[in-house]
Amino acid sequence: MSNPQRKSLNTPDQVLNMDRGRIDIVEIAGGGVGRATFQPGWKWSEHEKPAVGGGDYCQVPHFMYLAAGRLHVVFADGNELDVNAGDIAVLPAGHDGWVVGDEPVVMVDFGGVAKPF
Repeated sequence: MSNPQRKSLNTPDQVLNMDRGRIDIVEIAGGGVGRATFQPGWKWSEHEKPAVGGGDYCQVPHFMYLAAGRLHVVFADGNELDVNAGDIAVLPAGHDGWVVGDEPVVMVDFGGVAKPF
């Protein structure tokens, strides 16, 4: 059995800042967990893509819990998904997303930050 571990997203190992957003990342158990906070008006293709690079769509899959706000996601194949506060969602690679409404989005990502940016 491995040793117990504890980390806090309030003291992240790494922070990725971008226009209208921030991602706090902790590295634990060989992987990563991220807490993303996106302000109203944030859109991946406009605000995060310039910070991380890449093509027209986010190529990182996400296994996430949305703690606050509402996120609309459009996939490369044309499918769309609304994720609301309290939802758990799996987003395969090949998507764009944006904040819907006037409330910030706060999401905890257990699957899309295995390797630090």
